[in-house]
Amino acid sequence: MNARAIRTRNGVSGVVRVPGSKSIANRALIMAALAPGVSTLSNVPSGDDTVAMIDALNRLGLKPAFEGGSVRITGPLDRNATSSVTLDANLAGTTSRFLTALGAVRCGSTTIDGGEPLRRRPNVDLRNALLELGAVIESPVRDGLPITLRGKLDLANEVAVDGSMSSQFTSALMMIGSVIDGGLRLNLRGTPVSRSYIDLTAGVMGQFDVQVEIDEDSVWVDGSTIRACDLVVEADASSASYPLAAAAISGGSVEVLGLGDTSGQSDALFRDLLRQMGCEVATTKDNTTVRRNPGKALAGISTNLAEASDLVPTLAAVCCFADSRSEITGVGFIRKKESNRIEGLADQLNRCGARVTPTPDGLIIDPSEMHGAIIDPMHDHRIAMALALVGLRVSGVEISDPGVVSKSWPDYWSVLDAL
Repeated sequence: MNARAIRTRNGVSGVVRVPGSKSIANRALIMAALAPGVSTLSNVPSGDDTVAMIDALNRLGLKPAFEGGSVRITGPLDRNATSSVTLDANLAGTTSRFLTALGAVRCGSTTIDGGEPLRRRPNVDLRNALLELGAVIESPVRDGLPITLRGKLDLANEVAVDGSMSSQFTSALMMIGSVIDGGLRLNLRGTPVSRSYIDLTAGVMGQFDVQVEIDEDSVWVDGSTIRACDLVVEADASSASYPLAAAAISGGSVEVLGLGDTSGQSDALFRDLLRQMGCEVATTKDNTTVRRNPGKALAGISTNLAEASDLVPTLAAVCCFADSRSEITGVGFIRKKESNRIEGLADQLNRCGARVTPTPDGLIIDPSEMHGAIIDPMHDHRIAMALALVGLRVSGVEISDPGVVSKSWPDYWSVLDAL
């Protein structure tokens, strides 16, 4: 796909419906696969990550019906099946890690693979936890993908997991704990990153009647109460950050539908960050609106985003237009996301004349005069969507690989154009 030029504009306005949360959707899909009975999930996003999960569940024999944003799944997964299956997670880290854990509760061999960038992402802590539970790893011992494993139906009831690299390892183990006879206790080692996502997992599991208890250094999952349910996936707070940031950068007003003031997603924090920077923010039980008078300057901000690291690209883009220094901390671990989001963000923003300095755990952003450039999103959907927003104020900005946004929001460019 050719590079996409971003049109500058003097203020934006619009009402936007963003995709459903892929974080919630992928957790709900795993739980629906494990729960006996029929589950219907509504407002399911159509991005690559969710499609990869639905395709994997189909290959596992569940035959989910996906139509009009709704998925109907009849569970449970046949854990006694001895067939060998290969599942393609594409570029989705969440999908690959959840499917890896799922492979530990079925008798047949399960191979999880994905695109080259995903193959390089770390998995060793999840692999080690599954081995400790009793799963058999049939592929060569190495980090990353592909991985081939088979489980057994009498996995152990306690395991230690290092959450300092990714909360996805803990979430993956929590969900399979719902079908382990006797339940599962996870002893958390290190300082878990993005701990709010563990709470999000527990919330989704609660929708399926699974009891979860979370303490400072452990998680207990009851293995006897899982039931099918109907669930509406709330609007994705990570995706909502882009149109809300458009109002902050360009000025004007943008309303996002479906992201209300009771959202449990950690990335809903973005509203408070924009308020601190000088924007007007209004929320109702269903929607969020951000406004900024183009004549009012944005203030710099210092914030720790360890619990909402997907916001780093969007906030970095906004901070480039602040009138004072900004600092983002607590996110050194995002060097191992879809791209190296620390050095990558600094490099791409600096191409546009920004003054962004990488630090061991984040970024420092100083005011500067910016100019146009061709931005390489490095196969990272969040880099593409966030840095395109720079072009709302700076002429000559182009995104070299616009198709990468299909990972989470296939319609992003048409929505941005309509603002």
